[in-house]
Amino acid sequence: MRIAQIAPLMESVPPKLYGGTERIVSYLTEELVKLGHDVTLFASGDSVTSAKLVSCVPTALRLDPKVCDVIPYYMLMLDRVRRQSHQFDILHFHMDYLHFPLFRDISSRVLTTLHGRQDLPDNKPIYVGFDEMRLISISDSQRIPIAKANFAATIYHGLPGRDLNLTLHPRGGYLAFLGRITPEKGPEIAIQIAKSAGIPLKMAAKIDQVDEQYFRERIAPLLDQPGVEFVGEINEHQKAEFLGQASGLLFPIDWPEPFGLVMIEAMACGTPVLAFNRGSVSEILQDGKTGIVVQSKEEAIKRLPHLLALDRGKVRHEFERRFSAQRMAGDHVRLYQELLKGKRECLLQNAFQSDALGNAQQANDFTSAIQ
Repeated sequence: MRIAQIAPLMESVPPKLYGGTERIVSYLTEELVKLGHDVTLFASGDSVTSAKLVSCVPTALRLDPKVCDVIPYYMLMLDRVRRQSHQFDILHFHMDYLHFPLFRDISSRVLTTLHGRQDLPDNKPIYVGFDEMRLISISDSQRIPIAKANFAATIYHGLPGRDLNLTLHPRGGYLAFLGRITPEKGPEIAIQIAKSAGIPLKMAAKIDQVDEQYFRERIAPLLDQPGVEFVGEINEHQKAEFLGQASGLLFPIDWPEPFGLVMIEAMACGTPVLAFNRGSVSEILQDGKTGIVVQSKEEAIKRLPHLLALDRGKVRHEFERRFSAQRMAGDHVRLYQELLKGKRECLLQNAFQSDALGNAQQANDFTSAIQ
């Protein structure tokens, strides 16, 4: 198949540092190439891929200090994709709904993966107004706020197992927090859980500009106490060591998490996850097997010893069974094939109807001629 993958421009593919969506686009693209498909990646020029790369901006927009408004760059990108759209059997977008108006008329070969939260009220009208656009959800819980949207499938994320190796006997002696410093990710709660348990906490986190005040006022004062270490934003190589040597990952979120990539990154290392039951958590984690799912801080503190006793080998096994990049790519290929099969059947049906109408017209013409 000739497949276009259209990535966000905020980060490179894969991202240099933080960037869950771009990382998944990279894993999917590389697996599709391995399967023998003709893949083209539309992304920033500093992306690295074995597919054909179409550079839509020189560098990732987040890392370019000269960029003040990202919309013009996305408009130029979408125009380029549209002008080349005839070259592809499938166009797979990873940038929410910005492309809907330009690609509505070829929706039969367009798919869109929704990577973000969908519980915001402004999202609903767009899916009603563009109900022919087929969507991929990354968890079933992500669908709930827009249940009537045109979902083609739920496909869980996957990772290459080679990038995050199993660590059966971690030496770090700490709990890990990995993600963004923002209230919805629960960094304050993570500090409180670790402090109550008397276990050191290491925090590897990105601080967006919008969250800088929150970090200064609420998190920074907590970093002065012993047992809490703020590592900052880390890259992929550092992530493997950071998660692998941790006794457990704390994921005390307070928002409808669409997926939670860090959970399966930890699972790949054999590191069990303690998470609050929000959004997709209960779909991703198996309580008592790959992690502990709780409702509150108090329950988290109570059940933390159970987390530390989980079998890390079994955690890794469940990752391989459910969340490999190969499984993710295979799910997408089957969906692409279903989409193309439906398109061919529609074309054949239209052609049959056209022939039938033509034959009927010929019969009418013949009848008229002999009367």
